[in-house]
Amino acid sequence: MDYLQEVLAFNDQFVRNREFEQYKTSKFPNKKLIVLSCMDTRLTDLLPRAMNLKNGDAKFIKNAGAVVSHPFGSIMRSIVVAVFDLGADEICVIGHHGCGMNSINPDETIKKITDSGIPRQVIDTLEYAGIDLNAWLQRIESIPESVRKSVQMIRNHPLIPAWVRVHGLVIDPETGKLEVVVNGNEGE
Repeated sequence: MDYLQEVLAFNDQFVRNREFEQYKTSKFPNKKLIVLSCMDTRLTDLLPRAMNLKNGDAKFIKNAGAVVSHPFGSIMRSIVVAVFDLGADEICVIGHHGCGMNSINPDETIKKITDSGIPRQVIDTLEYAGIDLNAWLQRIESIPESVRKSVQMIRNHPLIPAWVRVHGLVIDPETGKLEVVVNGNEGE
């Protein structure tokens, strides 16, 4: 059985047994909180538990490295929607020790892309069109500094009001210990 069939078989039982009922909540975050974190699998259950967050307490946004890389990209769009349409008024940007983006090598990733069957011509066309794949796949040199930069991009965004508190933290994926990089209650 392929994984999709396994998921659908489980889901059929999940729905039939009404297991979904324990997860019912509204679309509005109970704690008016947005959490931007890395997509690292170690954080899936650990991060909410380490923050004492239950289902429905926060809007979770995940990407590689917990990075806001563009002021008008999908991460910022999600944050703006969560603030204005879903009532969030506090944001935590949370990076983590041992992040894969801390050790990524853009040249190796591009080689893996072409080795997978994507023609080199596609890479060349993207670069000719002004897309710098090395910059797009850029490694994070310092997790705390990356968190600080994302906090600054959110805090200084023209569509984020001053009353929204923006914090920056780093979590240890082995212990769940959180370290404050930026306390949005104090400013920088």
